Formats: sequence, structure tokens, C-alpha cells
Amino acid sequence: MTLDEKIGQMTQADETALKDGRPVRDSFLGSVLSGGDSLPKPNDPATWAQMIDRFQSQALSTRLGIPMIYGVDAVHGDGDVKGAVLFPHHIGLGATRNPDLIQRAARVTAREVAGSGARWTFGPCIAVARDERWGRTYESFGEEAELAESLGPAAVHGFQDALNPDDGTAILATPKHFLGDGGTFGGKDRGDTRISEEELRRIHLPGYVACLEAGAGSVMVSFSSWNGQPMHGNRHLITDVLKGELGFSGFVVTDWAAIDLMSKDYKQDVEVAINAGIDMVMVPIKFPEFIRDLKDLVTAGRVPMARIDDAVRRILKQKVRFKLWERPFCDRALTAQIGAADHRAVAREAV
Repeated sequence: MTLDEKIGQMTQADETALKDGRPVRDSFLGSVLSGGDSLPKPNDPATWAQMIDRFQSQALSTRLGIPMIYGVDAVHGDGDVKGAVLFPHHIGLGATRNPDLIQRAARVTAREVAGSGARWTFGPCIAVARDERWGRTYESFGEEAELAESLGPAAVHGFQDALNPDDGTAILATPKHFLGDGGTFGGKDRGDTRISEEELRRIHLPGYVACLEAGAGSVMVSFSSWNGQPMHGNRHLITDVLKGELGFSGFVVTDWAAIDLMSKDYKQDVEVAINAGIDMVMVPIKFPEFIRDLKDLVTAGRVPMARIDDAVRRILKQKVRFKLWERPFCDRALTAQIGAADHRAVAREAV
């Protein structure tokens, strides 16, 4: 692979920035996502499948034909797709204390996400909410580490483990947001978690340990900081703890344009984040600038080629694992099942 092809695999852009998909081919993009407002028109399952297949065709038309992976925030059902089944938020699912039900809900969600053409969900959220003033407490299973530890892996299994591994319904799971997002001082969103490493490990890490044991293939880093250091630049926690101590072999992805917030020097932020262990950067709109800056940093020796190769290898292994070469396009038989009665029955049980 050329350096351009490698950096492309590390880049995730929002569909609103792509204009008919040509930049997917021209920039060798490894991933595309739909953010909260990135909806096709009309917003129906068939149009989603057509849109994502169009991006995939662009990816496959590149020199190496590496398929892209499409990501969505299907945390409690594929909520952006009109007609998809919705489940209670995590705070409600946590109240069930029922791992089997959470796994079945995630399995339904996975089938419907795959039916839209996407193969990656940014979930489960295993934040341990410690302060009700945090505006995202509903995304947490609850205030106890044990809930994240038991329900997080159940969701991972539901997303990733299809009964038939060849039916195209397994989707990549993403435990988030690493690490300590539910414990910020004063409950401030994207705030600072001011606790010792012992407390961080005791309360906020167990859910990740359990999700990795369940086979989670990606992890998303938090907007928040730990004792003043932005998580996206925390080499100790991302590389030493997550990848080293815990043996995580998947890839680490940023949150939405998160490295932009680390400092006023964007190029420096790219350098710090990639060297800290970030593998894929969700850079929804200004992806050409990210690509240019990272290429300059590698050429200048400020980001080692070994770090680039490690990131790309991690990403490609998950694409192989989820059979994107064998099944790059959406199975329209799955599209027809979005909102099915047996799917809604699981949601009613959860409610």
C-alpha cells in the first residue's frame, strides 16, 4: 500500500461531505459515517441501502479495491432509519438487569443496521454515570460498574455474533467512550474526570475489560479528559493500558471531530492523537486537511511509519473479520426485514 492508501484507511468522513461519493475513491477512504443529520432523502431503508452501496462501489473501484465500512449511531436501535425498531435507552435497558434481553435487542439492531447497508455501530455506550447532572446519563446502563460489566458484553455479542456467521448480519461493535466519560467533575459533558487511576480502573474500566473479552472489534475514545489531559492524546491509557495491558487487537476510533478540541494547533493534535494510539479518525467534514497534515507528519518523521502500519493492519483485520470482501453490498432481503413484527416483539419485551 502507498502512504496515501494507508492514510485513507485511517480516515472516516461524514456522508454530507462526500458529494456523490467520488472522494471515497479519490482519497481511498476506509470508512464513511452518518452523523445525526446525515440522512438520505427520502429517509427510508431502501434509500439508505442505495446510498451506502454507492459509497461502497467507489471504494471498490480503487486500485486495491479495499471495501469501506459504514458506521452509524445505532445504540438503541437503528434510530436514524425511518421505520426501524427502537429500544429503550441504555438507562432503561440497565434497569432490566437482563443480559439475555440486551443481547437479543442488540441482535435485532444488528440485523436492521445490516439491512440499511451499514456494518458498524458506535455502541454500546458503557459509560458509568456518576452524576445525574451529566446530560447523557440516559446513555449509561447505570451508576454501577457491574452493570457495564454484565450488559456491555451482552450487547457486543448481540451486535457481532450472528447465528450464521455468513448471513451478513454481524456488525462491528464499539464500546464507548474510553475512558471515564460518566465521571466528569460536576457532571459536565466533555469535562474532566478528576479521580485517581485506582478509582478510574475500579469504576470505569471493568466494562471495557468485559467487552474486550466478548470480542469487541473497535473502541471509541471520549471527548472528556482525565485529570486535565484530553483522552484523545492519552498514550498511557490508549496504548499502554488498552492495547498493551488488556491486549486489545481491534482498532481505536475518535469521536466526532474530537481531536479538533485538544488544542488550537490542529496539526499538532493529529500528531499527538495518532502517536497516542488512535487508529481511525472521525474527521467528518475537513478530512482533506487531516489527510494532508498526517502525510506531512509521516514524511517529517514526527509520526513513525510503524504507527501507521499498525493502525491500518488493525482496521483491515476487522474488515476481514466481518467479511466485507465477501459481502460488500447490502442484502436487500435484510432491508425488507427492517421493522419486522418479530423485531418489534423484542422491543415490547424490553419496554
